Formats: sequence, C-alpha cells, structure tokens
Amino acid sequence: MSRTKALAFLLVFLVPALMPAAAWLGLATGRPDAMAWFPLFFLFVLLPAADYALGHDSVNVPAERERELALRPWFRALTLACLPVQLALLAWSAHWFTNAGFGPTGVAGWLLSQGIVGGILAINTAHELVHKDGRLEPFVGGMLLASVGYHGFKIEHLRGHHVHVSTPEDASSARFGQSLWHFLPRAMWRNTLNAWRLEARRLQGLGLPALHWRNEMIGWTVLWLGFAAAFALWLGPVGLAFFLLQGLFAAGSLEIINYIEHYGLERRRGADGRYERTTHLHSWNSDYALSNLLLFQLQRHSDHHAFPKRRYAILRHHPDSPQLPGGYSAMFVLALVPPLWHRVIDPRVQAFRRAAAG
Repeated sequence: MSRTKALAFLLVFLVPALMPAAAWLGLATGRPDAMAWFPLFFLFVLLPAADYALGHDSVNVPAERERELALRPWFRALTLACLPVQLALLAWSAHWFTNAGFGPTGVAGWLLSQGIVGGILAINTAHELVHKDGRLEPFVGGMLLASVGYHGFKIEHLRGHHVHVSTPEDASSARFGQSLWHFLPRAMWRNTLNAWRLEARRLQGLGLPALHWRNEMIGWTVLWLGFAAAFALWLGPVGLAFFLLQGLFAAGSLEIINYIEHYGLERRRGADGRYERTTHLHSWNSDYALSNLLLFQLQRHSDHHAFPKRRYAILRHHPDSPQLPGGYSAMFVLALVPPLWHRVIDPRVQAFRRAAAG
C-alpha cells in the first residue's frame, strides 16, 4: 500500500465534518432547513458521482507485506479516534439541533443526516473494532454502538450473523426477491432479540442466570440509558428525542447496508444438513476507490466474511466475488426503490448463480 493511500483513510473524518458544514451553509445562505439535508446530498449524490468518476481500486496488498502492514499503529489509531469524534459530534449536533429553530423539513433533514453520519462513523467503525482480539478495540466498538443504541450488534454480528450469513437463519441476509421495506424492520427487531438470546445462552453455559451483571447486553444497555439520560438532563425532551431518533436512523442505515451486502446470496446445504463454509462468494464486493476510503474498505466485504479478523487495510478485492455495479452510497439509494433495485440487481444474482452452478 502506498503512503498516499494510507493517509487517504483520513477521509473518513470528512463524514462527521458534513454536519458542521451543513450548519455553516444554513447560516451563510439563510436556508437552514434546506441545508440540513446537505450531508445526504453529499453522501448520496456527490459521492456516487465521484465514485464513478474516480473509478475502481482493485489493487491488493502483496501477501508477504500483509502482516507488517496490519500491525502498523496508524490504521488502528484511525479507528480508535472515531470514538471521541463521534461523542463530540453527537453533543455538538444535539445542541445545534435544539437551538437552530428548524421547521419540520429541517428537523427531518438534520435527524436523518445525523443518523446516516452515525451509521458510518459509529457503526461502520465499530464493525471493524469488535472483530479484533484484546479488550481495547472491542470495548471502543461497544461504546460506539451504544452511542447510537444498537449495541446488540456487537454480540449478534459476531455470534449470529457471521455464523449464519447467507442462510435463512440470518436476519441480516436478504432473500432473493425480498424488498428492502420487508427486510428492514424484521432485521432490526430480530437482531436485537437475538443478541439478548445469544447472551442468555452464553451465561446459561456458565451456569449463570440471564439477568446477571456479566450479561454484556445489560452493561451496554445501561451505558445507552446513561447517554439518553445525559441528553435529557442537558437539553430536555428535545435532546432526548434527538438522541433516540439519530440512533434509530443509524441502526436502520446499517441494516440497509446489510441488505445490500448479502442480497440473494446463498450457502449450499449438504446432505448432512450443514451449510457450506462461508467464503468470499457469499457477500457482494465493490471496489470503488473513494467510498472504500470513506468506509475503511467495508465494501471489500466478501473478503471480510472469508477472513473476519483481517484488518481493513489489508482486505482483498476478489474479482470472482459477486460485484455490485456501484459503491454503497449508490446502492443505498437504489435499494430504497425496490422496483429499480430488482431490475438492476436480480439479473446479477441470477447470472452469478448460473456461473457458480456451471
């Protein structure tokens, strides 16, 4: 990896900067309600256009350099730095929200913008961190998830999604033909319940009751309630509503990405009833250069599922994985309109299945 690309991962911090940019634009133009939507315009209009203009990055780190690169403190420091940035942004954004005098259009735009930004800065970064060994990175990942109220992801993603991905048992793997709007509420509800079930099962194996201080879900829920109480005491009911709704929208954005990442892909089931091993063929891949830099290379998701502990800096592009026709930001917009999504993606699913079968 070049020094330029290593430094370019700093672009992830462009995402939280979109919120103060929106506030400044609102003041400068005298149109705060319209400018509250600027982060969404940037992420879902300007970013896809830039992705297509700048093109692909399919270059992989040479195998002999992977270990050295993965151990560089720089890449770890960038993900850890997202926690103070996320907490500072939440506090600033909530204060601005309660004092900006938004009308209904501005309220909707600001909350949706903060939710999407939190989905990228908090949940996407936490996704990288919770997979790592040791205590610090998973703990920081848990704090990031608690800041948006989707802390069950820390448990369900590792012990549920990665075990059952691309099977009917996984709530985050969309079936072929399934609409996003059918998938989304079910995924959010089932994954939250499953996180509690998985933790209760773990404690049962230790001979402990589900309602025990070692229940990780209880600990993270207490932290989330602490965040909520702090916003309520500081900014009143409006501050509490801001905190709860930005978390809901952040969690929703995560599950929309899950929909995109695994739609229509299936692991074959053997005669013994067991599913085949998860490989890079069971997740959609996207190698658009700019959005991969903004997302810590999450779009190389096929390699992540094949090697879950591999750090983002050395994730590989696999040309034989199913390939999305755009970056996640473009696919996000496409998924919101099911007829368009099915028209574009369903033929790709069918073609990939034919190639895999042949």
